[in-house]
Amino acid sequence: MVVKRIAASVVQRQVKYVTPVPVAAARGTLGEVYAQVSEEMGLVVPPVQLHSPVPDLAAAYWMLMRETLLPVGAVDRQTKEAVATAVSVANICPYCVDMHSLGMYELGTEHDAEALVADKVEELDDEHTRLVATWARVAHQPEAALAGVLPFGPAERAELVGVVVAMHYLSRMVNVFLSSFLIPPRLNAAGRRRFKRGASIMLRSTLRAERLPGRSVELLPSAPLPSGAEWAAGDPAIASAVGRADATFEAAGVRSLTPTVRDLVRRRLGQWRGEETGLSRRWCERLVEEMPPAEQVAARLALLTAFASYQVDEHVVREFRTWHPDDTALLDVTAWASYVAARQVGTWYAPATLAAGPVEPSPGR
Repeated sequence: MVVKRIAASVVQRQVKYVTPVPVAAARGTLGEVYAQVSEEMGLVVPPVQLHSPVPDLAAAYWMLMRETLLPVGAVDRQTKEAVATAVSVANICPYCVDMHSLGMYELGTEHDAEALVADKVEELDDEHTRLVATWARVAHQPEAALAGVLPFGPAERAELVGVVVAMHYLSRMVNVFLSSFLIPPRLNAAGRRRFKRGASIMLRSTLRAERLPGRSVELLPSAPLPSGAEWAAGDPAIASAVGRADATFEAAGVRSLTPTVRDLVRRRLGQWRGEETGLSRRWCERLVEEMPPAEQVAARLALLTAFASYQVDEHVVREFRTWHPDDTALLDVTAWASYVAARQVGTWYAPATLAAGPVEPSPGR
Protein backbone atom coordinates (compact mmCIF):
# COMPACT_ATOMS: atom_id res chain seq x y z
CA MET A 1 0.00 0.00 0.00
CA VAL A 2 2.78 2.44 0.90
CA VAL A 3 4.63 1.65 -2.34
CA LYS A 4 1.49 2.31 -4.38
CA ARG A 5 0.95 5.65 -2.64
CA ILE A 6 4.54 6.71 -3.35
CA ALA A 7 4.19 5.63 -6.97
CA ALA A 8 0.93 7.56 -7.33
CA SER A 9 2.60 10.68 -5.94
CA VAL A 10 5.46 10.41 -8.45
CA VAL A 11 2.99 9.84 -11.27
CA GLN A 12 1.02 12.95 -10.33
CA ARG A 13 4.16 15.11 -10.55
CA GLN A 14 4.64 14.11 -14.19
CA VAL A 15 1.58 16.12 -15.25
CA LYS A 16 2.11 19.66 -16.57
CA TYR A 17 -0.17 22.72 -16.80
CA VAL A 18 -3.14 21.30 -14.83
CA THR A 19 -3.53 20.16 -11.22
CA PRO A 20 -4.55 16.49 -11.07
CA VAL A 21 -7.12 15.40 -8.52
CA PRO A 22 -5.37 13.24 -5.88
CA VAL A 23 -6.46 9.63 -5.80
CA ALA A 24 -7.71 9.94 -2.23
CA ALA A 25 -9.87 12.94 -3.13
CA ALA A 26 -11.61 11.46 -6.17
CA ARG A 27 -15.38 11.03 -5.85
CA GLY A 28 -18.31 10.28 -8.14
CA THR A 29 -17.47 9.52 -11.77
CA LEU A 30 -13.80 10.28 -11.26
CA GLY A 31 -13.66 7.99 -8.24
CA GLU A 32 -15.12 5.19 -10.36
CA VAL A 33 -12.60 5.86 -13.14
CA TYR A 34 -9.71 5.86 -10.69
CA ALA A 35 -10.92 2.62 -9.11
CA GLN A 36 -11.13 0.83 -12.47
CA VAL A 37 -7.76 2.12 -13.63
CA SER A 38 -6.03 1.24 -10.38
CA GLU A 39 -7.43 -2.28 -10.44
CA GLU A 40 -6.54 -2.95 -14.07
CA MET A 41 -3.29 -0.97 -14.45
CA GLY A 42 -1.85 -1.31 -10.95
CA LEU A 43 -2.04 2.44 -10.24
CA VAL A 44 -3.75 5.55 -11.59
CA VAL A 45 -1.49 6.25 -14.57
CA PRO A 46 -0.53 9.78 -15.72
CA PRO A 47 -2.75 9.85 -18.85
CA VAL A 48 -5.78 9.37 -16.60
CA GLN A 49 -4.59 11.88 -14.01
CA LEU A 50 -4.02 14.61 -16.60
CA HIS A 51 -7.74 14.41 -17.48
CA SER A 52 -8.88 14.34 -13.86
CA PRO A 53 -9.90 18.01 -13.41
CA VAL A 54 -12.78 17.24 -15.83
CA PRO A 55 -14.19 13.87 -14.70
CA ASP A 56 -16.29 13.27 -17.84
CA LEU A 57 -13.18 13.67 -20.00
CA ALA A 58 -11.30 11.23 -17.77
CA ALA A 59 -14.13 8.73 -18.26
CA ALA A 60 -14.25 9.32 -22.03
CA TYR A 61 -10.51 8.81 -22.38
CA TRP A 62 -10.50 5.70 -20.18
CA MET A 63 -13.34 3.97 -21.99
CA LEU A 64 -11.94 4.80 -25.43
CA MET A 65 -8.55 3.35 -24.48
CA ARG A 66 -9.71 0.48 -22.29
CA GLU A 67 -12.33 -1.03 -24.56
CA THR A 68 -10.07 -1.01 -27.62
CA LEU A 69 -6.73 -2.01 -26.07
CA LEU A 70 -7.25 -4.17 -23.00
CA PRO A 71 -9.85 -6.88 -23.73
CA VAL A 72 -8.64 -9.60 -26.07
CA GLY A 73 -11.24 -10.51 -28.67
CA ALA A 74 -10.32 -11.13 -32.29
CA VAL A 75 -6.90 -9.45 -31.81
CA ASP A 76 -4.24 -10.44 -29.28
CA ARG A 77 -2.69 -7.91 -26.91
CA GLN A 78 0.77 -8.20 -28.50
CA THR A 79 -0.57 -7.00 -31.84
CA LYS A 80 -2.46 -4.16 -30.16
CA GLU A 81 0.67 -2.99 -28.32
CA ALA A 82 2.62 -3.07 -31.60
CA VAL A 83 -0.07 -0.91 -33.21
CA ALA A 84 -0.02 1.47 -30.24
CA THR A 85 3.78 1.79 -30.48
CA ALA A 86 3.69 2.42 -34.24
CA VAL A 87 1.06 5.15 -33.85
CA SER A 88 3.11 6.74 -31.05
CA VAL A 89 6.14 6.87 -33.36
CA ALA A 90 4.01 8.46 -36.08
CA ASN A 91 2.87 11.17 -33.65
CA ILE A 92 6.36 11.87 -32.26
CA CYS A 93 5.29 10.93 -28.73
CA PRO A 94 8.37 9.53 -26.91
CA TYR A 95 6.41 8.89 -23.70
CA CYS A 96 3.87 6.68 -25.47
CA VAL A 97 6.61 4.97 -27.48
CA ASP A 98 8.34 4.03 -24.22
CA MET A 99 5.14 2.80 -22.58
CA HIS A 100 3.88 0.57 -25.37
CA SER A 101 7.24 -0.75 -26.52
CA LEU A 102 7.80 -1.75 -22.91
CA GLY A 103 4.67 -3.90 -23.20
CA MET A 104 6.14 -5.52 -26.30
CA TYR A 105 9.11 -6.75 -24.26
CA GLU A 106 6.75 -9.00 -22.31
CA LEU A 107 4.23 -9.87 -25.01
CA GLY A 108 6.55 -10.08 -28.01
CA THR A 109 10.33 -9.92 -28.24
CA GLU A 110 12.94 -7.35 -27.33
CA HIS A 111 14.09 -7.27 -30.95
CA ASP A 112 10.64 -6.45 -32.31
CA ALA A 113 10.02 -3.88 -29.56
CA GLU A 114 13.22 -2.00 -30.37
CA ALA A 115 12.61 -2.21 -34.13
CA LEU A 116 9.35 -0.37 -33.54
CA VAL A 117 11.07 2.22 -31.35
CA ALA A 118 13.66 2.83 -34.08
CA ASP A 119 10.89 3.23 -36.69
CA LYS A 120 12.19 0.19 -38.55
CA VAL A 121 8.95 -1.72 -38.87
CA GLU A 122 10.32 -3.67 -41.81
CA GLU A 123 12.77 -5.39 -39.44
CA LEU A 124 10.12 -7.01 -37.23
CA ASP A 125 10.61 -10.78 -37.10
CA ASP A 126 6.97 -11.69 -36.58
CA GLU A 127 5.31 -11.48 -39.98
CA HIS A 128 1.78 -10.76 -38.81
CA THR A 129 2.95 -8.09 -36.38
CA ARG A 130 5.08 -6.57 -39.14
CA LEU A 131 2.12 -6.32 -41.54
CA VAL A 132 -0.22 -4.78 -38.98
CA ALA A 133 2.41 -2.38 -37.56
CA THR A 134 3.39 -1.27 -41.07
CA TRP A 135 -0.22 -0.27 -41.66
CA ALA A 136 -0.60 1.36 -38.22
CA ARG A 137 2.48 3.54 -38.80
CA VAL A 138 0.73 5.27 -41.72
CA ALA A 139 -2.91 4.61 -40.80
CA HIS A 140 -3.49 8.36 -40.38
CA GLN A 141 -2.95 8.82 -44.12
CA PRO A 142 -6.13 8.02 -46.05
CA GLU A 143 -4.09 6.38 -48.78
CA ALA A 144 -3.30 3.62 -46.26
CA ALA A 145 -6.97 2.62 -46.35
CA LEU A 146 -6.96 2.54 -50.15
CA ALA A 147 -3.55 1.04 -50.91
CA GLY A 148 -4.72 -2.52 -51.44
CA VAL A 149 -5.76 -5.20 -48.97
CA LEU A 150 -5.72 -4.15 -45.31
CA PRO A 151 -3.92 -6.52 -42.91
CA PHE A 152 -7.14 -7.37 -41.07
CA GLY A 153 -10.66 -8.52 -41.79
CA PRO A 154 -14.09 -7.39 -40.58
CA ALA A 155 -13.73 -9.33 -37.32
CA GLU A 156 -10.56 -7.42 -36.34
CA ARG A 157 -11.55 -4.01 -37.68
CA ALA A 158 -13.14 -2.55 -34.55
CA GLU A 159 -10.27 -3.51 -32.27
CA LEU A 160 -7.40 -2.48 -34.55
CA VAL A 161 -8.92 0.74 -35.86
CA GLY A 162 -10.05 1.43 -32.30
CA VAL A 163 -6.49 1.21 -30.98
CA VAL A 164 -5.33 3.52 -33.78
CA VAL A 165 -8.02 6.09 -32.98
CA ALA A 166 -7.44 5.87 -29.21
CA MET A 167 -3.68 6.29 -29.65
CA HIS A 168 -4.04 9.23 -32.03
CA TYR A 169 -6.08 10.85 -29.27
CA LEU A 170 -3.79 9.86 -26.42
CA SER A 171 -0.46 10.75 -28.02
CA ARG A 172 -1.66 14.28 -28.68
CA MET A 173 -2.77 14.76 -25.08
CA VAL A 174 0.42 13.22 -23.73
CA ASN A 175 2.56 15.48 -25.91
CA VAL A 176 0.82 18.49 -24.38
CA PHE A 177 0.56 17.49 -20.73
CA LEU A 178 3.23 14.93 -19.84
CA SER A 179 7.01 14.88 -19.77
CA SER A 180 8.67 13.74 -22.98
CA PHE A 181 10.03 10.48 -21.62
CA LEU A 182 8.66 7.72 -19.42
CA ILE A 183 12.14 6.15 -19.05
CA PRO A 184 14.89 8.36 -17.57
CA PRO A 185 16.58 10.03 -20.59
CA ARG A 186 20.02 9.84 -18.93
CA LEU A 187 20.10 6.08 -19.50
CA ASN A 188 22.14 4.87 -22.46
CA ALA A 189 20.76 2.33 -24.95
CA ALA A 190 21.85 -0.67 -22.88
CA GLY A 191 20.44 0.88 -19.71
CA ARG A 192 17.11 1.57 -21.37
CA ARG A 193 16.85 -2.04 -22.46
CA ARG A 194 17.63 -3.27 -18.94
CA PHE A 195 15.01 -0.89 -17.55
CA LYS A 196 12.40 -2.18 -20.00
CA ARG A 197 13.20 -5.80 -19.27
CA GLY A 198 12.73 -5.24 -15.55
CA ALA A 199 9.61 -3.11 -15.92
CA SER A 200 8.01 -5.59 -18.34
CA ILE A 201 8.42 -8.37 -15.77
CA MET A 202 6.76 -6.19 -13.13
CA LEU A 203 3.87 -5.49 -15.53
CA ARG A 204 3.43 -9.13 -16.57
CA SER A 205 0.23 -9.72 -14.66
CA THR A 206 -1.26 -6.44 -15.89
CA LEU A 207 -0.36 -7.12 -19.52
CA ARG A 208 -1.56 -10.72 -19.52
CA ALA A 209 -4.65 -10.49 -17.32
CA GLU A 210 -8.01 -11.20 -18.91
CA ARG A 211 -10.15 -8.08 -19.26
CA LEU A 212 -13.88 -8.41 -19.86
CA PRO A 213 -15.29 -6.06 -22.51
CA GLY A 214 -17.74 -3.32 -21.67
CA ARG A 215 -16.78 -2.69 -18.05
CA SER A 216 -16.16 1.04 -18.52
CA VAL A 217 -19.07 2.07 -20.72
CA GLU A 218 -21.55 2.72 -17.92
CA LEU A 219 -19.34 5.55 -16.68
CA LEU A 220 -21.03 7.88 -19.20
CA PRO A 221 -24.59 8.15 -20.55
CA SER A 222 -25.60 6.19 -23.61
CA ALA A 223 -25.05 7.94 -26.96
CA PRO A 224 -25.34 6.82 -30.59
CA LEU A 225 -22.39 5.81 -32.69
CA PRO A 226 -21.68 8.87 -34.87
CA SER A 227 -21.51 8.86 -38.64
CA GLY A 228 -17.98 8.05 -39.78
CA ALA A 229 -17.36 5.68 -36.87
CA GLU A 230 -19.02 2.65 -38.47
CA TRP A 231 -15.66 0.89 -38.15
CA ALA A 232 -16.66 0.27 -34.51
CA ALA A 233 -20.05 -1.28 -35.21
CA GLY A 234 -18.77 -4.85 -35.30
CA ASP A 235 -17.89 -4.84 -31.59
CA PRO A 236 -20.74 -3.84 -29.24
CA ALA A 237 -18.51 -2.76 -26.34
CA ILE A 238 -16.22 -0.66 -28.54
CA ALA A 239 -19.17 0.87 -30.39
CA SER A 240 -20.83 1.82 -27.11
CA ALA A 241 -17.59 3.34 -25.79
CA VAL A 242 -16.99 5.32 -28.99
CA GLY A 243 -20.53 6.71 -29.04
CA ARG A 244 -20.38 7.86 -25.42
CA ALA A 245 -16.84 9.24 -25.66
CA ASP A 246 -17.64 11.07 -28.90
CA ALA A 247 -20.60 12.83 -27.28
CA THR A 248 -18.48 13.82 -24.29
CA PHE A 249 -15.62 15.25 -26.36
CA GLU A 250 -18.07 17.17 -28.53
CA ALA A 251 -19.70 18.63 -25.43
CA ALA A 252 -16.27 19.79 -24.25
CA GLY A 253 -15.69 21.62 -27.53
CA VAL A 254 -19.05 23.34 -27.32
CA ARG A 255 -18.40 24.29 -23.69
CA SER A 256 -15.05 26.03 -24.23
CA LEU A 257 -14.68 26.90 -27.93
CA THR A 258 -16.69 29.25 -30.11
CA PRO A 259 -18.38 27.92 -33.25
CA THR A 260 -15.88 29.96 -35.28
CA VAL A 261 -12.90 28.14 -33.80
CA ARG A 262 -14.50 24.72 -34.07
CA ASP A 263 -15.41 25.36 -37.70
CA LEU A 264 -11.84 26.46 -38.45
CA VAL A 265 -10.39 23.25 -37.06
CA ARG A 266 -12.95 21.13 -38.91
CA ARG A 267 -12.23 22.88 -42.21
CA ARG A 268 -8.51 22.26 -41.77
CA LEU A 269 -9.23 18.60 -40.95
CA GLY A 270 -11.30 18.35 -44.11
CA GLN A 271 -8.18 19.23 -46.13
CA TRP A 272 -5.79 17.10 -44.09
CA ARG A 273 -4.35 13.96 -45.65
CA GLY A 274 -2.21 12.92 -42.70
CA GLU A 275 0.77 15.05 -43.68
CA GLU A 276 3.08 16.58 -41.07
CA THR A 277 3.16 20.35 -40.69
CA GLY A 278 6.93 20.61 -40.25
CA LEU A 279 8.74 22.71 -37.67
CA SER A 280 7.32 26.07 -38.70
CA ARG A 281 4.06 27.36 -37.19
CA ARG A 282 3.40 29.82 -39.99
CA TRP A 283 0.55 27.70 -41.33
CA CYS A 284 -1.16 28.07 -37.94
CA GLU A 285 -0.48 31.80 -37.58
CA ARG A 286 -1.94 32.50 -41.01
CA LEU A 287 -5.16 30.78 -40.02
CA VAL A 288 -5.61 32.68 -36.73
CA GLU A 289 -4.15 36.11 -37.48
CA GLU A 290 -7.50 37.85 -38.18
CA MET A 291 -9.24 36.55 -35.08
CA PRO A 292 -9.97 38.52 -31.88
CA PRO A 293 -7.40 37.78 -29.15
CA ALA A 294 -9.53 35.40 -27.06
CA GLU A 295 -10.44 33.31 -30.10
CA GLN A 296 -6.93 33.53 -31.52
CA VAL A 297 -5.24 31.90 -28.54
CA ALA A 298 -7.88 29.17 -28.39
CA ALA A 299 -7.65 28.49 -32.12
CA ARG A 300 -3.85 28.35 -31.98
CA LEU A 301 -3.95 25.82 -29.13
CA ALA A 302 -6.61 23.71 -30.85
CA LEU A 303 -4.87 23.70 -34.24
CA LEU A 304 -1.46 22.85 -32.82
CA THR A 305 -2.93 20.11 -30.66
CA ALA A 306 -4.73 18.56 -33.61
CA PHE A 307 -1.94 18.80 -36.19
CA ALA A 308 1.38 19.26 -34.34
CA SER A 309 0.85 18.46 -30.67
CA TYR A 310 4.59 18.23 -30.02
CA GLN A 311 4.74 21.98 -30.73
CA VAL A 312 2.40 22.94 -27.88
CA ASP A 313 4.75 24.50 -25.35
CA GLU A 314 4.60 26.65 -22.22
CA HIS A 315 4.29 29.85 -24.27
CA VAL A 316 1.22 28.59 -26.15
CA VAL A 317 -0.40 27.43 -22.92
CA ARG A 318 0.46 30.65 -21.07
CA GLU A 319 -1.10 32.79 -23.81
CA PHE A 320 -4.23 30.66 -23.68
CA ARG A 321 -4.37 31.02 -19.89
CA THR A 322 -4.39 34.81 -20.10
CA TRP A 323 -7.88 34.62 -21.59
CA HIS A 324 -9.06 31.21 -20.32
CA PRO A 325 -7.43 30.67 -16.92
CA ASP A 326 -9.10 27.52 -15.56
CA ASP A 327 -8.07 23.89 -16.03
CA THR A 328 -11.45 22.96 -17.48
CA ALA A 329 -11.05 25.21 -20.52
CA LEU A 330 -7.50 24.01 -21.19
CA LEU A 331 -8.55 20.35 -21.04
CA ASP A 332 -11.74 20.95 -23.03
CA VAL A 333 -9.87 22.56 -25.92
CA THR A 334 -7.01 20.06 -26.09
CA ALA A 335 -9.25 17.01 -25.61
CA TRP A 336 -11.70 18.16 -28.27
CA ALA A 337 -8.94 18.96 -30.75
CA SER A 338 -7.14 15.68 -30.07
CA TYR A 339 -10.33 13.73 -30.49
CA VAL A 340 -11.61 15.32 -33.70
CA ALA A 341 -8.20 14.63 -35.29
CA ALA A 342 -8.30 11.02 -34.08
CA ARG A 343 -11.91 10.65 -35.20
CA GLN A 344 -10.93 11.88 -38.66
CA VAL A 345 -8.38 9.08 -38.89
CA GLY A 346 -11.10 6.58 -38.05
CA THR A 347 -13.30 7.78 -40.90
CA TRP A 348 -10.82 6.34 -43.40
CA TYR A 349 -11.85 2.89 -42.14
CA ALA A 350 -15.64 3.20 -41.92
CA PRO A 351 -16.81 0.31 -44.15
CA ALA A 352 -18.82 1.51 -47.11
CA THR A 353 -21.02 -1.57 -46.81
CA LEU A 354 -22.39 -0.48 -43.45
CA ALA A 355 -25.47 1.69 -43.36
CA ALA A 356 -24.78 5.30 -42.51
CA GLY A 357 -26.34 6.87 -39.46
CA PRO A 358 -26.34 6.37 -35.70
CA VAL A 359 -26.19 2.94 -34.13
CA GLU A 360 -26.42 2.23 -30.40
CA PRO A 361 -25.37 -1.30 -29.55
CA SER A 362 -25.56 -2.88 -26.13
CA PRO A 363 -22.52 -2.55 -23.84
CA GLY A 364 -21.55 -6.23 -23.68
CA ARG A 365 -20.36 -8.70 -26.30
